Amino acid sequence: MSLQNDSDDVAAVAACEDAYNRICDELSKAIVGQNEVIEQILVAMFSRGHALLEGVPGLAKTLMISSLAESLHLSFKRIQFTPDLMPSDITGTEIIQENLQTGQREYKFLAGPLFANMILADEINRTPPKTQAAMLEAMQERQVSAGGTMHKLPAPFFVLATQNPLEQEGTYPLPEAQLDRFLLHIKVDYPSGAEEWEIARRVTTGQQGKIEPVLGADEILAVQQLVNRVPVSDQVLGYAWALVRASRPQTKEAPEFVNKWISWGAGPRGVLALITAAKARAILYGRHHATVEDVQAVAKPALRHRIAGNYAAQAAGVNSEQLIEQLMREVPANKAYSKPAA
Repeated sequence: MSLQNDSDDVAAVAACEDAYNRICDELSKAIVGQNEVIEQILVAMFSRGHALLEGVPGLAKTLMISSLAESLHLSFKRIQFTPDLMPSDITGTEIIQENLQTGQREYKFLAGPLFANMILADEINRTPPKTQAAMLEAMQERQVSAGGTMHKLPAPFFVLATQNPLEQEGTYPLPEAQLDRFLLHIKVDYPSGAEEWEIARRVTTGQQGKIEPVLGADEILAVQQLVNRVPVSDQVLGYAWALVRASRPQTKEAPEFVNKWISWGAGPRGVLALITAAKARAILYGRHHATVEDVQAVAKPALRHRIAGNYAAQAAGVNSEQLIEQLMREVPANKAYSKPAA
């Protein structure tokens, strides 16, 4: 079904574009610049995915996420990950409690901080693998298990995790298989000169405004369902498919540089991430279908944690950003793609 043929969906896309602009306006009261990062976070949320933000200290990653939580009518919890954090500290635990009516002792589940719509997992790479695994399992399954009983997490549910690329000593880097659980891996960079000037002026003079909420849980769930209905042409699907196929070394679709510099490429989840994120980005800008340009806009955050350079790439100073850029130059965007023969 095309969104253009459904008046309700057309109105919903227009409302989504308006909500996106209002959220950006509210966030600008506390955050200067970082428009691309904010766009990518909202793309992940509306795609029903999770996002990993990476950047050096002091770039307002935590402030950005907490400010976003203020702009939404959602329950919000922040978990500061530390080396001594246990899985039950985040998922919850069962305690024995006396029933005042019957006098019998019984187990009662005390929910942990994961039981909220929006989770800020601060410095997720500073906690041991056991706790990371509990977190990532909850992200994937959207439920936690305690005492043999499954407890559903609230909907919508999304995790925005941060990690610091510096001071890797004593940290627990997320394995590649667990990084793949994040829909997008977002890089937070330094602000421009003008933005940094404005940050200094605002913060030191106390000119930050109060953020007003824009969207609620039901509205976000409706947007997530709308994203599923956004149509994707064979041209757009084929371009995303070709990008991922070309990223795999020692395959017939791989360009020469891939065999030379890439250790392993993106899996099928990479195609899903590209298409879903492109659809979400399209409706943020009031468009009723995803385009090749949307795929290109989300290619880096969708693929940078799904493509690994080998030792030759590291020795040559070639990072994942450059590999993805080269991939987009090698894979034609205007080619007529169609489903390959079985």
